[in-house]
Amino acid sequence: MKTRNFYCIIAAVIIGVFMISCTGNRKTSETMRNNYEKGTFGYDVNYLSEKDSIILLKSDNEQSQIILSAKYQAKVFTSTAKGLEGNSHGFVNYNFFDAGVVDEHMNGFGGENRFWLGPEGGGYSIYFKPETEQIYDNWHTPKAIDIEEWAVKSATNKEATFTKDVVLDNYIGTHLDLSVERTITLLEEDDIKNKLNINLPNGVSTVAYSTLNIITNNNDFKWNSETGTVCIWMLDMYNPSDSAVTVIPYNEGDIEELGDIVKSDYFGEIPEERLIDDKGILYFKTDGNSRGKLGMNALRTKGLAGNYDPISKRLTIVTFDVHPDAVYLNQEWNPESAPLVGDALNAYNDGPLEDGSIMGPFLELESSSPAAFLDPNQSLSHSHNIFHFVGEEAALSPIAEKLLGVSLQKVKTVF
Repeated sequence: MKTRNFYCIIAAVIIGVFMISCTGNRKTSETMRNNYEKGTFGYDVNYLSEKDSIILLKSDNEQSQIILSAKYQAKVFTSTAKGLEGNSHGFVNYNFFDAGVVDEHMNGFGGENRFWLGPEGGGYSIYFKPETEQIYDNWHTPKAIDIEEWAVKSATNKEATFTKDVVLDNYIGTHLDLSVERTITLLEEDDIKNKLNINLPNGVSTVAYSTLNIITNNNDFKWNSETGTVCIWMLDMYNPSDSAVTVIPYNEGDIEELGDIVKSDYFGEIPEERLIDDKGILYFKTDGNSRGKLGMNALRTKGLAGNYDPISKRLTIVTFDVHPDAVYLNQEWNPESAPLVGDALNAYNDGPLEDGSIMGPFLELESSSPAAFLDPNQSLSHSHNIFHFVGEEAALSPIAEKLLGVSLQKVKTVF
């Protein structure tokens, strides 16, 4: 009897320890979240780990890190240049995640870099059904780039490749069948120096990565102007601030040869006090307080744009493939507009809608590939690269001067 009581006591102790251990693990997860302030990369690692089995790419010293997600369409959700305690650079839409509601138009989870397909509007649109009016009520993001999970082809500490088969019906009724392969590679400091042809000043922290995005025509017919086609569309969502400014150098020249410098009326004309054209450089105020979008064609863009936020001490540079002689698709919500005259570069500043609601706020830098006029089994690729530099203005300014052609003092005071 005593022996049985002894074993009962031992069993109770073991069960008790096990329960404490389980409770402790659960509390540890909560404690980990609490150990990082909202806005830090560590907070987002913990938050997003509860949504998906995320993939972390890390530098050897773990200061440069990025979060990838297969469940959320191979997004780069966010990045840091200073480890878990550093600022999280990407826009993560906590409100949308926490609401847990599926949106029939678009599921705005956020993401510092996401893969989309265009055109959004126009005669070849893949967001509107045939013969429907191109207004918001009829606008639906294709599920493969909105809410469906992608497959992980391979993943290491420095690189991951994702794949997805996509089936689309466009505005003129063509059934498009394609596959996508997307590779994200974390860049080391030497890669950054070589790709941008710069020296990194002392005191500057970095995180950078390249994305290689490939689509393949799986139809048994060629995509052409009669069938319609698609383009690769990359969108980068970052957190805005009252002082953030997007900087876009462009090729100066005659309008007859190069076209308009900028298209600035996608959501109504951008006010003059928010968009300044100054001798080959556009400045766009990106404070998240006024909705506006601009576009630039392939002859005007230099395949490069930047954003500077003096509050978070972040300078972001985006580079991408551009083909001045190629055809780009028109993404405007107007089926009567010419479908083969479009932008290679876009920039967006979020702001309240007429009813006062807002998705973000966030700011975006975007690039598009040329139109994919592909034969069966033929592929098109588009590279889009992101470089974040974090440090004091004096250390960051030489980078801006070399790449954007302007000092950060000018950027900071232009508005």
